[in-house]
Amino acid sequence: MYEGFLPTTKKEMEELGLTRFDFIYITGDAYVDHPSFGAAIITRLIGSLGFSVGVIAQPDLTTDKDLTRFGRPKYAFLVTSGNIDSMVAHYTAAKRKRSDDAYSPGGKAGKRPDRAVIVYCKKLREIYGSVPIAIGGLEASLRRFAHYDYWDDAVRPSILADSGADLLMYGMGEHQITEICTRMAEGEALSEMHDIRGTCYLTEPVNTPIGAAQCPSFEQVSTNKTEYARATKIQYDQQDEIYGKTVIQRHGNMMLVQNPPSPSLTTEELDRIYALPYTRRYHPSYEAEGGVPGIEEVRFSITHNRGCFGYCNFCSIALHQGRKVTCRSEESILAEAERITKMPDFKGYIHDVGGPTANFRHPSCDKQLSAGLCKGKKCLAPTPCPALKADHSEYLRILRKLREVKGVKKVFIRSGIRYDYLMEDKSDEFMRELIKYHVSGQLKVAPEHCSAVVLDKMGKPHIEAYKKFRKRFYEITKSIGKEQYLVPYLMSSHPGSTLAAAVELAVFLKANGIRPEQVQDFYPTPGTISTCMFYTELDPYTMEKVYVPKSPKEKAMQRALLQYYLPKNREIVLKALKIAGRRDLIGPSPECLVDEPHGRSSEVPWKKKSKEKSRSHRNSKGSSAGSKGVKGNAGKGSRYRSGE
Repeated sequence: MYEGFLPTTKKEMEELGLTRFDFIYITGDAYVDHPSFGAAIITRLIGSLGFSVGVIAQPDLTTDKDLTRFGRPKYAFLVTSGNIDSMVAHYTAAKRKRSDDAYSPGGKAGKRPDRAVIVYCKKLREIYGSVPIAIGGLEASLRRFAHYDYWDDAVRPSILADSGADLLMYGMGEHQITEICTRMAEGEALSEMHDIRGTCYLTEPVNTPIGAAQCPSFEQVSTNKTEYARATKIQYDQQDEIYGKTVIQRHGNMMLVQNPPSPSLTTEELDRIYALPYTRRYHPSYEAEGGVPGIEEVRFSITHNRGCFGYCNFCSIALHQGRKVTCRSEESILAEAERITKMPDFKGYIHDVGGPTANFRHPSCDKQLSAGLCKGKKCLAPTPCPALKADHSEYLRILRKLREVKGVKKVFIRSGIRYDYLMEDKSDEFMRELIKYHVSGQLKVAPEHCSAVVLDKMGKPHIEAYKKFRKRFYEITKSIGKEQYLVPYLMSSHPGSTLAAAVELAVFLKANGIRPEQVQDFYPTPGTISTCMFYTELDPYTMEKVYVPKSPKEKAMQRALLQYYLPKNREIVLKALKIAGRRDLIGPSPECLVDEPHGRSSEVPWKKKSKEKSRSHRNSKGSSAGSKGVKGNAGKGSRYRSGE
């Protein structure tokens, strides 16, 4: 097993006495050997199985030099775009080209191609012909079915068909890659591996497995939005590792077959994965370019769980990691903390002990262990399920022990906290210690919106849950003599959000003293339920029509309303309020959002508003939550989770 970085050059390969590698791993990210990067986990796992593996990170495609660096692998090329979809990495929600890339040396954009998985695979086919190729990672995982592509504004076929690869691994990948490596070493062809859970393959229709759940075909979903919505529901309904069926979707004269999901890793398996000898650094070859920015936030962080039963409609986790929560053992987490304290530049601060949702340590209920998660339902929205088991005792015990590790000054929690789940815990012990020990002045939470209609389309709890949490947060903060703030993540222009709903959110923000420095426009990333709604204007679970703000003009108005207080937004907010018929919010009153230019008063004088309405606004005012401002990575794919 490699103790240092894996080989990245021909010279390093030869120094190991190798003439070729068993597997060659190609990634669109810079090479970072940290377990927050899927490439590091998969390559380290391959090495631990006794196979040799070389890494080609961000190959230069203007020549064949990089892709021929190691020659042809003994078994297969493994291809990924990196931690996030290459199109999300390159473009904002407004489809503007990004000037930076956190997963590239020096943070510079342009080190990988658009649609990296497809481009890499096609180039490998040009050079090596029928060499075995397996694809994986987030880009492959979320594009495994025919999918709406926001950048093309069209439905594209499965990335397996577009790339020409032999096999697609979806999900986290450890079980799949272990089986692939073992079976290839035994002489089995990658192209004939049609029974591995957590994989997809293409076959002639005559070979289609019996008893599969069939989606409308690529040809149907690319021309009929109702069929697209139907396909989305079928796909999501079969993603449970307990009851999920094989899913099939015809693509021309071939059949795409998705085998049932791979079982989640057990605690023992997760412990072994996180005990592999990661250097926890970017490759030293990037030093001259200033390193790789993407590691900075996670370098001294610990992942303690996987999966998320929160199941927000705009999030990719349900289709990638899955809804079942699994976790590492206390011993494994503490051992990683000990390793972190020995890193030469560790200053005593563990930046995070989290995961997709930091405060999930267990499945949401006992039933799902044998029967799976409820099909088409959410554990927390619109209200918590009566079967929900909210318990932070184990997580709290781990945090207490981490605080006692020699060399640790502070343990922060920076990944998302589900406040609605937290409030269901009968004990407030965790909340008290969270506020006292694990918040660095600001706690980021994600109410996203205040309109019940919009929150229902997001799959989020109603705003009453946030209000209840906010009240308790500030009570505890005050009782322990701290000045700390909630930093709410907010999203504009999600399906279901009318201009009236955006105004409602602006009024809520004003009434509660929240002035977000950043907001996130809804980003229709591949494979999510919200993206289905954006494209089809249908809710795939009810088939009801959904209002979708699509024009740049309306999206700009909805975004500006969330930052109504900025002078640069005054004109567009005025226009939005007039279109929405809310002239009552224009004027000099403290309860209005903006005043008319040049001191002109509103056509509906604020003084004529009913006393009841004014009083209700005053009564709804709370603490100055968020007065420090939102400092999240809005617009940078923050809800498009990274994975393997």
